[in-house]
Amino acid sequence: MAQRTYWIERVEGAWEQRSVVWLHGVRRVGKTTLCRMLDDVIYFDFELPSVRRQLESPELFFADLRGLRVALDEIHRLARPSEVLKIAADHFPDIRVIATGSSTLAAKAKFADTLTGRKATVWLTPMMSRDLAEFGSRSLKERLWYGGLPPFYLSGDTATAEQYQEWLDSFWARDVQELFRLERRHSFVRFVELLLVNSGGIFEGSAYAGPCEVSRTTIFNYLGVLEETRVAHVIRPFSTRRATEIVGAPKVYAFDTGFVRHARSYREPRPEDYGALWEHYVLNEIHARVPGVRPHYWRTKHQQEVDFVFMRGDGLLLAVECKWSDASLGELRGLRAFVNAYPGAEAVVVVPRMEREYTIGLGGTHQGRVVDLEGLIARLKA
Repeated sequence: MAQRTYWIERVEGAWEQRSVVWLHGVRRVGKTTLCRMLDDVIYFDFELPSVRRQLESPELFFADLRGLRVALDEIHRLARPSEVLKIAADHFPDIRVIATGSSTLAAKAKFADTLTGRKATVWLTPMMSRDLAEFGSRSLKERLWYGGLPPFYLSGDTATAEQYQEWLDSFWARDVQELFRLERRHSFVRFVELLLVNSGGIFEGSAYAGPCEVSRTTIFNYLGVLEETRVAHVIRPFSTRRATEIVGAPKVYAFDTGFVRHARSYREPRPEDYGALWEHYVLNEIHARVPGVRPHYWRTKHQQEVDFVFMRGDGLLLAVECKWSDASLGELRGLRAFVNAYPGAEAVVVVPRMEREYTIGLGGTHQGRVVDLEGLIARLKA
């Protein structure tokens, strides 16, 4: 079994900051397995009614665990999960608690208190580069194709349409219904399916309202649920309010390349398919390794576009274009337009693998760098 060393180190580091760690991520991303990998952790599964009954008196429960490390898995199954974690943080700081759930703590139906200042948060993303190295059995191409949820990644070609549908059914029943109490299952699931097909594109709520048979307002409510559960990532446009820039419409990315590939019915791998999946993978890597950074995208009314734009810690803009192969470096119309509009920005093209970084011209005196993921992450952490 792969040890997922990167994530173990993240949890251990979070425990150094706070006694309570909130570990969240989509269903079947590996939260339970990660909890069981931690050293000397006593594990409690709140899927079980008998375990839930032990928390009827949180004070007595934690009093028996002083000085220990405790995993509280699927804690959102409790009636008042945030109250339990607040008691642990305030009254039993010698206990190291890791609690898991499929959403952020902003899921208002269950979590009355987001525990600001009382907990550290670790977002367990689908498999990233360090995971891929540790699983070791497949290539990057196969990670893009099969996705980053370990059961689907390891199943490879044997994963069936029924398994993807089972994941959606479980997501609806055990996450959405538990946390958000939505109605109209058909409309919600249809929205998820359409979002997977259109992942990485400009989001217009009205385009989903008709096929899903709900109002535009309901569509944005659905999108909010998918954000809270990390099933969708909303990327806002970067703009300084120039007349030619798109300022309102977001782009929305689905959580996993394997689900995107399945929803789009890709049958045989093609270079153009890998290009779109690579862009998703780059975003996943950023979420995993630079969790505090906020990506934007840039687009003009003349259809010039840059995949991601970041405001770095040093105040400089970083414009990022994702390319599956450096053979397509001539297709950088958007990046050229961006550095013309923002000449102080750093421009990079991120490709899967390379021996060394190198410089490319972007017109006039403007230059960019071709980098791999490590080069990108280093710049985002600067």
